[in-house]
Amino acid sequence: MEKEQESRFEHGGLITNYFRLALPVVLGSIVTIVYNLADTYFISQTENTSLIAGVSVCAPIFTILMAFGNIFGQGGSSLLSRLLGQKRPKDARRVSAFCFWIALATGAAVGGLALVLRDPFLSILGASADSLPHAREYGTVLMLGAPLITVNFIHMNLLRCDGKAALSMTGTLIGAAVNIILDSLLIPGMGACGAAIATVIGYGCSDLFLFFIAARFSAVLSVRPLLRIEEPFLKDVLSIGVTAAITNIAGSICMILLNRQLLPYGDDRIAAMGIVLKVTMIVQMILVGFSFGGVPLFGYLSGAGRQDRIRKLLRFCLLFLVSLSLLMTLVIVLAAAPLLSLVTPDEQLVTLGVPMLRRLVSGCVFAGVVMLLTCLCQASGKAGPALILSLSRQGVVFAVVLLIASRLFGYEGILASQPAADLLSAVLAVLIVRRILTGIE
Repeated sequence: MEKEQESRFEHGGLITNYFRLALPVVLGSIVTIVYNLADTYFISQTENTSLIAGVSVCAPIFTILMAFGNIFGQGGSSLLSRLLGQKRPKDARRVSAFCFWIALATGAAVGGLALVLRDPFLSILGASADSLPHAREYGTVLMLGAPLITVNFIHMNLLRCDGKAALSMTGTLIGAAVNIILDSLLIPGMGACGAAIATVIGYGCSDLFLFFIAARFSAVLSVRPLLRIEEPFLKDVLSIGVTAAITNIAGSICMILLNRQLLPYGDDRIAAMGIVLKVTMIVQMILVGFSFGGVPLFGYLSGAGRQDRIRKLLRFCLLFLVSLSLLMTLVIVLAAAPLLSLVTPDEQLVTLGVPMLRRLVSGCVFAGVVMLLTCLCQASGKAGPALILSLSRQGVVFAVVLLIASRLFGYEGILASQPAADLLSAVLAVLIVRRILTGIE
């Protein structure tokens, strides 16, 4: 096993290894985009603005569950890849088992707490009197299925550290296919509740597949019950994992702020923004895939002390992501109306959504830089810089820009907030690049 990992991550071509790890993640991200758009498409067919808005305001619930999953998914994968680089497979198996079972328990606790606080929580998310009943239906099912959603991020991340990125992607594909099929069957008769049931069952099917692969075909991962590990390992997982989770939680808070800022302008604006965010996810998930796809390789090289290869890989990834971001921005800006029309038949929502979509994607080149540098910090165990970057683009910077811009420029200021925050966060990321590079010399 050690020779296999060494052959894959160290002696293979650096760029080839990167794409071998990243492409399945990107393909899995595209699958995720497809079934998120499918949810939105089937819901939009109802032409019920309150239903669309009710489901849209529940988006932060996903982000929060993802955050708790990523505490142990990304935190565990960062430590796991470094342990493999240090040739410590037994410790890697213990870490993987702990991350799986503690994520399952955490999801149950978070879902239970959310159920107790359901209606006040949904109101905070931006649900209006008209959209609250639909948000309640959708959110309740998600909260009940929270353990299945949270634990999905464990083996999805950890399998990539074992070089099984394609199987990780297959798990995502299975969940997406189940979700899309059930969407078409359940949403017409059950509305928001049917959409949520389809989503939770899709995650459950994905979980079962990933669990089976980890149990039967991985010599690195373990699924035996384990809720305790050595304190140094726990601190390492949490230092990186909490940083990754902060990104998701900060994103949820910013989404809540955005919905609340749009609330005075009506449910149609919130509904349109919900659809636009699904489309912008195309760009974001592809960038996330190419950024996070390199985490096992960055982590392995860091554990093995190969600073020269880390620097070479970082330079290539920066150039590649900037070029890719510019290309995707151009395509989406030019095709904004047709893309939105594919998701919703409502002409008013398309009209409202076009300027939203063009504004939001205009800063994605800066977002790509921030994502990559955050992933580098997480993979190499640099929790401090990772925390700073995690709190920038969709955290403190966005919140401050949104509140100021909405106060000064109203609705137009709200639309301009995300690209402005992307730019400012990229400036912060560039300033921190020298420090990162110095830290790995």
